[in-house]
Amino acid sequence: MSAKNYWLAFGIGVSAGAAIALLYAPQSGERTRKKLRKGVESAVDDASEHLKDAGDYLKAQAERFSDEAQDAIKRARGQASRFADKASDHASDVVESVSDAVGSAVKSAKSLV
Repeated sequence: MSAKNYWLAFGIGVSAGAAIALLYAPQSGERTRKKLRKGVESAVDDASEHLKDAGDYLKAQAERFSDEAQDAIKRARGQASRFADKASDHASDVVESVSDAVGSAVKSAKSLV
């Protein structure tokens, strides 16, 4: 038997079983339909509550991640600022050293002349 025929036979069997169960149910069809309707409404209510809870959880996680990202950005800006200050200080030291060396070279050149 191919897989397609197997699933077709399975679906027919399930449908027939459900129909027979409803026909031989110990209560009236109207009462059964009311119970089914209440069960579906209850399931929908449960699902909507679960989805609301999941949405609240996801919102809280997104806010937490946003806060963490903003903190990381602040830390990175601080580190970049400190790095730029240090680089500026080193550059100033190099310019001062070069200026002193040029001044010394000019004095030495004048004394030779």
